[in-house]
Amino acid sequence: MVRHILIVDDEADIRELLEITLSRMQLETSAAANISDAKNLLAKHSFDLCLTDMRLPDGNGIDLVRYIQENNPATPVAMITAYGSMDTAIQALKAGAFDFVSKPIDLKLLRHLVDGALKLTTEQISSGAPTTDDSRLIGESGVMAALKQKIQKLARSQAPVYIRGESGVGKELVAREIHSLGPRNDFPFVPVNCGAIPTELMESEFFGHVKGSFTGAVSDKQGLFEAAQGGTLFLDEIAELPLHMQVKLLRAIQERAIKPVGGHSEIQVDVRILSATHKNLSNEVEQGTFRQDLFYRINVIELTVPPLRERLDDLKLLSEFMLDKIAKNYGLDKISIEQAALAKLSDYAYPGNIRELENILERAAALCENGSIEMTDVDLPEQATTVTDIQDSPNDSSISFSQDQLEDYLENKEKQAIVAALEKTRWNKTAAAKLLGISFRQLRYRLKKLNLD
Repeated sequence: MVRHILIVDDEADIRELLEITLSRMQLETSAAANISDAKNLLAKHSFDLCLTDMRLPDGNGIDLVRYIQENNPATPVAMITAYGSMDTAIQALKAGAFDFVSKPIDLKLLRHLVDGALKLTTEQISSGAPTTDDSRLIGESGVMAALKQKIQKLARSQAPVYIRGESGVGKELVAREIHSLGPRNDFPFVPVNCGAIPTELMESEFFGHVKGSFTGAVSDKQGLFEAAQGGTLFLDEIAELPLHMQVKLLRAIQERAIKPVGGHSEIQVDVRILSATHKNLSNEVEQGTFRQDLFYRINVIELTVPPLRERLDDLKLLSEFMLDKIAKNYGLDKISIEQAALAKLSDYAYPGNIRELENILERAAALCENGSIEMTDVDLPEQATTVTDIQDSPNDSSISFSQDQLEDYLENKEKQAIVAALEKTRWNKTAAAKLLGISFRQLRYRLKKLNLD
């Protein structure tokens, strides 16, 4: 099947360049010099992609983007912008453009953009639309249905997305879902925790380095941007980047090019940027710890992931999914959960969200007998905050938690007790289990979980 592309540009030489390039890709083209002609062609033909200039004699390209979004929503639109007009590109992406390409047009980047857009429309033709039926995101509550619908829509675009959410809600899973449903899913998804990279190594990690550029650089090294070429770079905990690195990241995003440490020439990169943090970036901007211009670039579209306390209707599905995973990981038989145990779980606010629920269920799986978790097996923190406490609080933002510290404390106490029992019984596991008041199976599970076996 021959694919049909609409080109909208008032410069005859640009139209000719695009027509020649696309015809070499075995694509059919139609051209228009203004918005009016473009609308006439859209009324007569269906197109697999529209490439439009920003400045046109009877309006601007963003007007055409909005028109196509409303009247031909299945047709992706890519904006052709003047060199350095990143603000214009962002406006186009916010209006619903699939992607953008800058003048002078890099034909390699253009071909990649066209391939991505056509892949998207091919999948729509073959399957009706991208689907989240095989989603990694577990849940059927109203807020999860709305989130999945937004993800499905965002997967069609190449716009940078800023994912907001508390610690433990699954921001990386959301980013992976956006990537896997989009046209870049055949290329790498590269996640990076910005807070885990030493400051002195950040530039090398992101942009790579050439041999001999600094002490220890014994060979050329590819950076994260190059590793994600053609795919998606997910910048988790982006608020942790120091200011000097924010400047360099901003330039890489704007120019779509990087320069390795010690290198003499820039490398063109084509990656989609997704970012996330549990912090409030707007507050970080006000406090001067995060650059406003970088925030503007990465926050083209904002997506909020709801906390677990707002989707407790999903608790049963989540618990069953996690218990199946726990049983598989630790070689246990199927683990079920009693209704009373679910009721107890449902009255807890989960400051640590999904991650905390999984930890609670792991402990319950170790404590339960006969593969069934009862209410007494569910061990919640002593000063547990309930959903009612959250709802009755006059100011939710005043409540602060330190879930990671709590988990570390509990884990260390558990390790100390197990090691003490093993030492007292001269490393006889059966005797140690009896001394601890747990079954041999429970001890074996805990030894594996705590890396003590």
